[in-house]
Amino acid sequence: MLSVAMLTFGSANVFAQENAAAAPATEEVAAPAEEAVAEEAVAEEAINPETQIAGETMHHVLMQKFLEGGWGWMLPILIALVLGLAIAIERILFLAFSSINTKKFMAQVEEALKNGGVDAAKEVCRNTRGPIASIYYQGLDRAGQGLDAVEKAVVSYGSVQTGQLESGLSWLSLFISLSPSLGFMGTVVGLVQSFDSIQAAGDISPALVAGGMKVALLTTLLGLIAAMILQVFYNYIIAKIDSIVNEMEDASISLLDMLNEK
Repeated sequence: MLSVAMLTFGSANVFAQENAAAAPATEEVAAPAEEAVAEEAVAEEAINPETQIAGETMHHVLMQKFLEGGWGWMLPILIALVLGLAIAIERILFLAFSSINTKKFMAQVEEALKNGGVDAAKEVCRNTRGPIASIYYQGLDRAGQGLDAVEKAVVSYGSVQTGQLESGLSWLSLFISLSPSLGFMGTVVGLVQSFDSIQAAGDISPALVAGGMKVALLTTLLGLIAAMILQVFYNYIIAKIDSIVNEMEDASISLLDMLNEK
């Protein structure tokens, strides 16, 4: 019995030593396999163009396309866009400061006319910004000459205020038309370059026409984008001006009614 127990114990020790020796070997085999998988994933990311594009900043991509389109044609379009945006922002700010609460202002003028007369109403106009207040002041300043004089003053000064509201829009309209025109001109130049390359080589190949076609497409793209951006601002400004002009006309009629009742 003792010999059987010793044989059994010895067999168990041998089996445990074999398992302990096999475990590190398995781990050593698994570790290189995991490293190989990781290296393959890194290689795939390096080859994948989408990963490379995502890693680039938008600034670098835009700068690269700008240079590929040719700075001689892309720069004038960019200048037109910047100048147009400057005019649009200035007009938007001017119109924002020109807008007031018309109903509240007319109520203040009417109350001042009833309590303090024309001078008190003129003081209210002096302390209020915007074209409507300026028109009211000009009309009240001629209140002593009769309603006809007041009406002529209101109409004349209303035209002046409308001209001030529309100031700069002709330049904005010019840049809207100029941007795609410059883009199309770059397109023509790019096509001419492509045909010159074909004529010089005496053969047609994608490599010969690729450069000229890239210039043509990029300049057209930038010109259209610039024109669309400026057109949105232009339409917003026109709508804002129309709204203010309508308020000016309604307020002018109300002023004549106030003076007629006085």
